[in-house]
Amino acid sequence: MTSAPTVELFAIGTELILGLIQDTNSYWLAQQIAQLGGQLRRVTMLRDDRAEMLRVLNDAVERGTDVIITTGGLGPTPDDMTVEVVAELIGAKTIIHEPTIAFYMQRRNLKSREEVTPNLVKMATIPEGAEVFFNPVGWAPCIKVRKNQSVIFILPGPPREMEALFTRYVAEFISANYQIKTAKQRVLVHMFESEAAPLMQKVMQRFPGIYLKGYVALRASADHALPIDLFARGSDAADAQDVLAAALDYFAELVREKGKQVELYEGELETQG
Repeated sequence: MTSAPTVELFAIGTELILGLIQDTNSYWLAQQIAQLGGQLRRVTMLRDDRAEMLRVLNDAVERGTDVIITTGGLGPTPDDMTVEVVAELIGAKTIIHEPTIAFYMQRRNLKSREEVTPNLVKMATIPEGAEVFFNPVGWAPCIKVRKNQSVIFILPGPPREMEALFTRYVAEFISANYQIKTAKQRVLVHMFESEAAPLMQKVMQRFPGIYLKGYVALRASADHALPIDLFARGSDAADAQDVLAAALDYFAELVREKGKQVELYEGELETQG
């Protein structure tokens, strides 16, 4: 089985730390990374502080993280400094990416380079040597650089832009370079969490590629079934499904030994706490 990529997310913006804006990007990205088979091991919110950003991103590189994803800090204002920080991290200077400028001019029907505003120039500034992917739904592009074994993707903060760029470029990179696939199934059991937890642990011990999670907050009362998600990884889609099926059979067997039954959940998934 190809080793699953380790992934870390960094949501950048003092407004996130102050609670002025909710970090929905990391929640959405976590779901996508799980579906791609990545091992998301850290999600961090950072202030717009150059020294702190540099230190924390360098720590991720030193941990040997395969894929590092940042969101935010790509706008035209002085507190948007992600590009400058990443450039310092990889030991590069920043340059204006002229193909991005040309892309802006085409979209805005500008006739000369002088018509390009300073704000657009700032958003077209990249670390020298970076790969650049145009933003089809906004302005700040997706930027890709490497530091040691880590691949770093810099994404804009607005969710619509971030999602489009991740789906088109980052997900494609992960799928092309790592063959790990996933499968999941939610089941319902009429048990207390304290009863189900030891059984879940036994399943995870027998099947290292399986993760189980119960959602106490989703049961309406003690009389209602406890939702439990089974999440499997495999070398390909078929392998993941086989691991999931085997783990589900074993979990159902353990539940039956307790005089209870496992029911497959057919509704739309939701998660809480």
